[in-house]
Amino acid sequence: MMMQAHRLGVALLCGAAVAACAVGPDFHRPAAPATEHYTRAPEPQRTVSAPGASGVAQTFSTGRDIPADWWTLFHSGALDSLVREALTDSPTLQVARATLLTAAETYRSQRGALLLPKLDAQAFAERQKEPGAVIGAPQIPSFIFNVFDASLNVSYKIDLFGASRRQLEALRAQTEYQRWEFEAAELTLADNVVTTAVNIASLHAQTAALTDIIASEREQLKVVQRQFDAGAASRSDVLAQQTQVAENEAQLPALEKQLAQAQHRLAVLVGRTPDDATLPDFTIDQLTLPAELPLSVPSKLVRQRPDVQAAEALLHESTAQLGVATANMYPQLNLTGSIGSETVQASDLFKSGSAAWNVGGSLLQPLFHGGELYYARRAARADLERATAVYRQAVLSALQDVADTLRALEADARTLQADLITETDAQDTLNMTKLQYKVGGVSYLQLLNAERVYLQARQSRVQAEAGRYADTAALFQALGGGWWNRQGNGKENGQ
Repeated sequence: MMMQAHRLGVALLCGAAVAACAVGPDFHRPAAPATEHYTRAPEPQRTVSAPGASGVAQTFSTGRDIPADWWTLFHSGALDSLVREALTDSPTLQVARATLLTAAETYRSQRGALLLPKLDAQAFAERQKEPGAVIGAPQIPSFIFNVFDASLNVSYKIDLFGASRRQLEALRAQTEYQRWEFEAAELTLADNVVTTAVNIASLHAQTAALTDIIASEREQLKVVQRQFDAGAASRSDVLAQQTQVAENEAQLPALEKQLAQAQHRLAVLVGRTPDDATLPDFTIDQLTLPAELPLSVPSKLVRQRPDVQAAEALLHESTAQLGVATANMYPQLNLTGSIGSETVQASDLFKSGSAAWNVGGSLLQPLFHGGELYYARRAARADLERATAVYRQAVLSALQDVADTLRALEADARTLQADLITETDAQDTLNMTKLQYKVGGVSYLQLLNAERVYLQARQSRVQAEAGRYADTAALFQALGGGWWNRQGNGKENGQ
C-alpha cells in the first residue's frame, strides 16, 4: 500500500510540471515622473528670517534624508511623548494594524490552498440495504450489509494558465496595499498630533493677546469714565469704549471653544478620553522651528509616499485580477485520487485484500456561460484602467502637496516678517495715541482705531507663527515621513 501511495503522489505532483506560464498582463512598476521640479517658479532655497525663535530662516536641502521620528526635530519632549503614545494606543492605528494582519493571514491561508495539493484523511461506516437486482438476480431477496472505509484523498488543481497564481498575486498585492495604508495612517496620526499641538499653542497665544487687549481696554474705559465725570468726555465716548470692550469680550468664548475642542481632539488622537486633564498645554515658545528641512526629488518622492505606494499596490492587484479573469476562459485540469482500505467488517480494515484506490482527472473547457466570462474579463480590464488613473492621480496629488507646502513655507515666513513689523508699529502707534488722547491731542475715534489695529496685528502675528510650525509638519508628511528609516522596517529608501 505504501508503494501505491507513493506512485499516486508522484502522479499527482507530476501534473504540476505541465503548468504553463500565467496568462494576462504581468505587472510592471510605473515609471517615476520625469519632472525634476515641483513648482513653475524656481523652488525656494531659503526662507526669509524675522526676529524671535519662530522667525528663524529655514533652508531646504535636496537629498537630505528624513528621520523616522521627524517630530523630534521640534525639540519638545512633551510632543515626542504624545506622538509615541498615539502610535501605540490610538484606536485608529489599531484598526489599520488589525486590517493589515487580516490581509496578511488571508494571503498565507490561500497560498497553500491555491498552489499545493489537498490531502485529507477520511473514514466512514455505512449500513446498506440492496435489492437482488443490483447483482442481476431480482428473485433474490434484498440483503443488508455494512461498509467500512478508511482512506487518504488527494486533489490537485493544475494551474495550467495561472489562474491560481494570479489570484495569489492579487492577494499579495492587497496585503501590500494594507501595509501602505497602515504606514499612511501612522504618518497622518503623527502629523495630526503635531498640528493639533501647534493649534493649541496658537489658540493659547491668541487668547492671551485678546485677554491683554481687553484688560487694557477696561483700563481705558476707566479713564474715559473719569473724563466723562469731569466733563472732558461725552457720553458717546463712554458708550463707544464699553462697546469696544464688549465686542472683544464676545470673541473670547469662540477662542475658548476652539481651544477646548483642540484639547479634546488631542486626547482622542493619543487614545485617551476627552476629559483627561493630564495632557500638556503647549505654547509656541516650547517648540523649536527646524532650520534645516529636507527636500526629496520627485522621482524619489513617489517611492516614499505611502499613499502613492498604496495606489501602486491596487494597480498591481487589478493587473493580477485581469489575469484571473483571462485564465478562467481557458481549460481547467483537476486531478483526484485516493488510497485506503474498504471492507464489510471493521476488524478487516487494512488487512490483506482490503486495499482500494482510485485516480482520475477532469478537464473542463468553458464553452457557453451566457457571456459571464467574457464580460468579467472586460470588467477586469476596465478596473485596471481605473486603477491606472487612480495611481496617476495619487502621484499628481503628491507632487502638488509638496509644491503647495514649499510655497506655504516661503510665503508664511514673509507673512510673519511683515506681521512682526506691523505689530511693532501698531504697538507704538497705540501707546502714542493713548498719551495723546489723555492730553486731548486726538479724538476718541482715533484711539479706538489704534486699539483695533493693534489687536488685529497681534493676532495675525500669533497665527503666522503657528502657521510656520504647521507648514513644517506638513512638509514632513508630504515627503513621506521617513518610515524607511524606522528600525527593523525591512525596506530601504522607499524601495
